[in-house]
Amino acid sequence: MSMKSIYRGDTLSLEIYGQSHSATIGVVIRGLPEGVEPDKEETAAFMKRRAPGQNKWSTPRSEKDEVIFDRKDDGSLEGYIVNTNTKPKDYASIMNKPRPSHADFTAPMIYGDDAARSGGGIFSGRMTAPLCIAGSIALQQLSKRGITVAAHLKEVAGICDKSYYDAAPLDSDMKASLSDVASKEFPVIDDASGDRMKDAIEQARLDSDSVGGIIECVVYGMPEGIGGPLFYGIEGKIAQIVYAIPAVKGIEFGNGFGCAKLRGSENNDSFVMGEGGQVLLGSNRSGGILGGISVGGRCAPIVFDVAVKPTPSIGREQNTVDIKEKKDTTLVIEGRHDPCIAPRAVPVVEAACAVALYDMIITKERSKEQEV
Repeated sequence: MSMKSIYRGDTLSLEIYGQSHSATIGVVIRGLPEGVEPDKEETAAFMKRRAPGQNKWSTPRSEKDEVIFDRKDDGSLEGYIVNTNTKPKDYASIMNKPRPSHADFTAPMIYGDDAARSGGGIFSGRMTAPLCIAGSIALQQLSKRGITVAAHLKEVAGICDKSYYDAAPLDSDMKASLSDVASKEFPVIDDASGDRMKDAIEQARLDSDSVGGIIECVVYGMPEGIGGPLFYGIEGKIAQIVYAIPAVKGIEFGNGFGCAKLRGSENNDSFVMGEGGQVLLGSNRSGGILGGISVGGRCAPIVFDVAVKPTPSIGREQNTVDIKEKKDTTLVIEGRHDPCIAPRAVPVVEAACAVALYDMIITKERSKEQEV
């Protein structure tokens, strides 16, 4: 099998290729509407939010992640990055020892000897960079339609940031606070909470360990009537791409798993009549989605949380096996790794969400054009 991964949306398709330590990594985007071109400056600014080597709570691997765009004869758009700071020798001593919680053990089941375990190969978090290339274009196009996708670190090591649900549904200050996160070095609303999170991440690093986190994502300005029943629902469309982020282990919309502890009378969002005869939700426990379809309006943005696991590559001794020698053994992972993946995953979640929503929106727009 080819070492690439393809997302097939209703209109868009993304073909992500490369590996953590390959010469280049990139994405081929098909299905973009005619005339859509990337704003290279906006893409560069977005990629910088995800790029490694910028602070002590991320991997020291330094990559500029400069994106090169190439328009193909068939109309597809390729965006790629030249890897400049690979160190495959860091993995030489563990090539026959699968790392716990990595794909080292399962990847050869599909790819055989071609499964590169150096840096995680195509399964590495490094491969979220091509997803962000596509996501940056989707975000630019959503912005032109008045749609904003904003995420932040909701929780790290049990330390919580402010949340969308801490404010009233029509609180404009929360929208502004979330929008400001993109310009911060550490992606939180409340900087004091962020400082405590950074301390926890640093302590994990000093302990040769790692911590996980929760990312909250809010979509403002979503039009009503996007989505559909069953396989066409917004939740499934977003979740499909969010789960392409290697460290993601869970996603919940609105109240999510919390609604299982409530009665219907506590969980339901009542309808209220707003000014000018507009129907609004009195609360937004549903996360702005009913029946897989966007509610739209000022009081019902799409809201979801994403659970990010602790970085599995840690400096502590771990139990594993030597596949070649067929015996139990231990390993200590060297190399360069994030003590917490979640901060750099914040823009990746935005990118994944944007691709899913943009695909759904342009599919509906094309359907209307065909009706005319």
